[in-house]
Amino acid sequence: MSQSDAGTAQNRWWMKAPALRRDVSEEAPHTDPPARRRLGWEIWIVLGLSLGMSGVYSLVSIIAKLTAEGSLRSQTSTLNASQSVREYLDLTYQLLGIVNTLVPVALVIWLLAGDTPRWRARLGLNTGSAWRDLAHGAGLAALIGLPGLVLYVIGNRLNITTTVVASGLDEYWWTVPVLILQAVKNAVLEEVIVVGYLMNRLRRLGWGWPGVMAASALLRGSYHLYQGFGAFVGNAIMGVVFAEWYRRGGRVWALIVAHTILDIASFVGYQLFQDVIDRLLG
Repeated sequence: MSQSDAGTAQNRWWMKAPALRRDVSEEAPHTDPPARRRLGWEIWIVLGLSLGMSGVYSLVSIIAKLTAEGSLRSQTSTLNASQSVREYLDLTYQLLGIVNTLVPVALVIWLLAGDTPRWRARLGLNTGSAWRDLAHGAGLAALIGLPGLVLYVIGNRLNITTTVVASGLDEYWWTVPVLILQAVKNAVLEEVIVVGYLMNRLRRLGWGWPGVMAASALLRGSYHLYQGFGAFVGNAIMGVVFAEWYRRGGRVWALIVAHTILDIASFVGYQLFQDVIDRLLG
């Protein structure tokens, strides 16, 4: 290979996996007991205000479904449900819900920003690599998307996954834009908290990588449990892939892109082609 060819290959960044980082945090783990207790309580409070509490509700929901009449497959889990039969009241509720859900994201960014002025670089939320993030995000979405759909179909057939209605909104002019906003909201909430925040904080507590990745993956699976055990397993596997990507030096922006693509395909695709999808999966 000539020097020119070598240089060209070196510049093909979209073909490269991220380099292994030594740590997601620049600071050494806390050794002071009061500081460790404070950080532990911080994690519990953040999760209690966000996805940890969603996991608790999800556990109660799956127990309710298992003890109800009918199989799991015969029961539905409706995402993006309508909040009112009045068009603009429903729109108002949808937008307020999006804003309310993103408040914990602002909280964890504020908490992480108090540790170091380089918090954006630590999370991979700094700018300057937009095209790389888009390419990596699209690749991760392709890696997760089709296997995830297959796992859903198998789980539904085996009666361990409910029938998921990806959009319960009526058809208005604002329906598709709101579904896109919901997809972005889900991606930002989950990737910033479950990956960026939680993995950084657990490393500050001195957790090893296996424990950090397991905690992140199990949390992701827990708040999808209301959809059934197949959804729990599928999202936990996705959590392992995303956690490993981040551990190896990946950026949260790429994970947000991947998650957004997956949710837009699910939400908008179901809204526009509901009859076709129901026939194919029915």
